[in-house]
This record gives sequence, C-alpha cells and structure tokens, in this order.
Amino acid sequence: MSRRTPSAPTLATVAEEAGVSRQTVSNALNSPDLLRPDTLARVQDAIDRLGYSPNRAARNLRTRASHLVGLRVDRAVEDSANALMDRFLHSLVDSTRAAGYHVLLFTADDTEDPIDGYDDLLRSAAVDAFVVTDTYRGNPHAAYLAERGVPFVAFGRPWDEPTARHPWVDVDGRAGIIQAVDHLVERGHQRIAWVGWQKNVLIGEDRRAGWVTRMHEHGLSTSQLSARGDDTVELGAKAAAAMLDGDPRPTAFVCVSDTVAMGVLRTLDERGLRAGRDVAVVGFDDSVAGQVHTPALTSVRQPLEEVAVELVGFLGDLMAHRPIQDNGKVLTPTLSVRATS
Repeated sequence: MSRRTPSAPTLATVAEEAGVSRQTVSNALNSPDLLRPDTLARVQDAIDRLGYSPNRAARNLRTRASHLVGLRVDRAVEDSANALMDRFLHSLVDSTRAAGYHVLLFTADDTEDPIDGYDDLLRSAAVDAFVVTDTYRGNPHAAYLAERGVPFVAFGRPWDEPTARHPWVDVDGRAGIIQAVDHLVERGHQRIAWVGWQKNVLIGEDRRAGWVTRMHEHGLSTSQLSARGDDTVELGAKAAAAMLDGDPRPTAFVCVSDTVAMGVLRTLDERGLRAGRDVAVVGFDDSVAGQVHTPALTSVRQPLEEVAVELVGFLGDLMAHRPIQDNGKVLTPTLSVRATS
C-alpha cells in the first residue's frame, strides 16, 4: 500500500499553528512592522516549524525587486479566430514598461494543471507579482496565489467569488451586447438571434443577458433565436444553418465572440447570402480576422489598452503597499461598425 504524501503547508495552516488570522500571517511576511514583536515571532516560529517555503518565496517577492511581472500563456485553441490575448499582451507590455516593469511570459509543462509553472517562479522569487487571466472559467490561479500571500492582479472579475479582495479589471460584456442590439434595431431588424457559449461560462452568460434584456426592452421576442456551444467556428456555422432553416428566419445574428461570428459568416457564404445586405452579423472582441474579412465584421471592441493601464496602476499600489479603496473596475466597450451590419 502506498503512503499518501503529506500536503504542503498553506497560509491557513500557518495561521492555525500560530493561533492568528490569515491576514496576520500575510502581514508578517509582507509588512512585519505592522505587528507586535511577540506576534511576529510566533508567526515566524510557525513558518519555520512547518517549512512553509512558498510563503518565504512570497516574502522574497516583496523584498527582492526583480521588476518582472509574471503571466502564464496557454496554447492557442484550434478552430478559433480570436487573438484577444495577443492584443492584451501588447497593451500590457507597453503599460508595464512605462511603469518600469517588464512582463515575463511562462507556460505550463502540464497544460491540464491550471497552476503548473507558478510554483517554480515562486520558489525562485523570479518575479515581483503576477497578472492572472481567464478568471471567469473558475481558474484557481487567484486562489492559489492569494493563499500564499503573493501579490497579483486579474484581468477578469472573480465570477465564482464576488467578495474576493484581489484587484481586478474587467470589461462590461453585457453593455457591449446591448450596444449591438440597439445598433441592429436602429437598422430595422426585429428577428435578432444570439449564438453564445455554454451556461457554465459566466462571462458568456453576462453577454447573453445583454441580448435578452435589450430585446425585451424593445418589445422583441427571443423565442427559438438562441444557440449555445463551445467557442468554435463550427458552433457559429451549425447554429446559423439551423436557425436560417427556421420560419421565420432571423435577419441578424449577435455572437458571443468573433470566432463564433466567423462561423455564421461561413454559413451565409455557403448559402449565397451577403452579410450586411441579406443578414446582419455582429461579433465580440474586434479581432484582426474579423477586420480583414470580406465583408468586414462589425464587432464589440474591448478597451484593452485601458485595461492594461488600470492593471498596472493596481500593481504599482500593491508593490508600494498603498491601500486600495476599490479593488474592482469595470470598463465599457465600444461597437466598431463595419460592413456586416
């Protein structure tokens, strides 16, 4: 029979061992001057007894400035036209450089392990902080870093933990889709279909809520005008084909992403229909693929440059130990109108 390897000590176990709160442990590592000498000594003894090395690395992040910000990048998704991360990376690099930092990109050896790659950087204290993305998918990066007292900011609100205290910046997807619906209604469309992601993708549900709410506010029906699936071109193609076979068929499509919108455009082309003339199409993310498509795709554009600036501002506050009054910021997107609508 194999023995189970004891789990590594966490910030919570250190707090329990020392008989203090998690915040006190965090203060001992990052702001020891805030604690009484006897409390600080008790926490340090607990850390040494438990061998809590990730926390010692976290402390090093605050005392040994590398001027590097870590960001994990995952492999590109097949059957996707979305280059949102590419745009975001360029904006983040520009903003961090202006603030005196640089971005260190790292990947995971095990792509199925959402925290692979973080531990090595924490042990080596190679970076000062992290930027976390894809928090809407329940990604455990944030919880992993918060438990170890590591400074980080997130692009994306903490959907699964609304009371999370780490700084984050997000884009109001609901507001972006409302703009898209208003745009189409102004052009006389009433049968406006939605093609979105599965229910468990909360960011997709937020965008879908914009479609449902605005359609009803305009007195328009959403019955049999909605499809769900994965973020692929195939989803858009199949959903468009199914709804175009309906009676009456939609005169416009609003899509959760440009990837899905490209699938809708493919089906229109296969049926000899012209996007913008016969059927309108609106995407989300304003990708390069959509911009260079013929006809060019109308799409909701996220203000990624502003997102990066706000994230770097939060990073500066964290590094300087300045108090953060409001740890979350939601930015409003714009609609880039082109030929498909």
